[in-house]
Amino acid sequence: MKHTGIWIDKEKAHIITIDGESATVETVASAVEKHRPHGGTGNRFKSGPQDIIKDSTFLAHEKQQLKDYFKSIASKLTDIDDLVIFGPAQTNEKFKNEVDKNYNFLSSKIKGVLKADSMTHNQLIAWVRDFFKLN
Repeated sequence: MKHTGIWIDKEKAHIITIDGESATVETVASAVEKHRPHGGTGNRFKSGPQDIIKDSTFLAHEKQQLKDYFKSIASKLTDIDDLVIFGPAQTNEKFKNEVDKNYNFLSSKIKGVLKADSMTHNQLIAWVRDFFKLN
């Protein structure tokens, strides 16, 4: 039985697959850009005039980049038996929502969506083994 865990944030995802005694970790890099606001007229007065930064374009662009990122992750999850999604912030929840909406073959395999901090590869493997009560 293949137990799979995904540690995910906006920068990268680690796909941990445990099949019997063997464990592998595959990393998928993200192309999601970080938001760096630009703009403002800038003058020497602290409360000088500022241009309004349009975030809607950035947010739409980020949403599409996340969708592409999630698609690249889901394409690597074709031969699994069960799945746990974990990671910091809200990317893990967004990934689960995307799976529920567009990847029905995966949504029934999700056993949990949990918060977790950054970990080493060995810690990731141990975390997934512990979640599925292996060993």
